[in-house]
Amino acid sequence: MTEAARKVAEETEQRLDDLAESVQHRFDRITKGRLSDQIQTGRFSGRDDRGTVGSGQVGRGAGEVRSDQHRRERGRSR
Repeated sequence: MTEAARKVAEETEQRLDDLAESVQHRFDRITKGRLSDQIQTGRFSGRDDRGTVGSGQVGRGAGEVRSDQHRRERGRSR
């Protein structure tokens, strides 16, 4: 690799590192740690507030909702 190409590669790498750091800071500022706080408190572990394990089913997926909508449009109910 020539010296000029190496210098361009290093500058590009530095710019990408700076961009990644900027994006991380913005994400942290927007979420204000809420996502990591929820993960640490077990928000997504399937446990409820009492610490017991729930059914694991949070809600209906978009595909299931769409299927129901299509059935209704065709005159069939679920």
